[in-house]
Amino acid sequence: MSLDAVRVGAGAWKIGEEVISHLAGLMRANVTVTLEIEAALPDGASEQVVRTVTENCRTLKFESQGFERE
Repeated sequence: MSLDAVRVGAGAWKIGEEVISHLAGLMRANVTVTLEIEAALPDGASEQVVRTVTENCRTLKFESQGFERE
């Protein structure tokens, strides 16, 4: 499922209410939610954006993150 980048909070909330809460409410349930972010940047990203996003990912304790060239 894709979420609108402008309204990601509303989409994530709806998923939490409509799907995750039902699973997490089951006895002995171990529910994991994974978030993947993909951005196509035809003009690339400035060093400042790369640095800011990388640092924010570290601060938020993302398991993995990075920028790739295609």
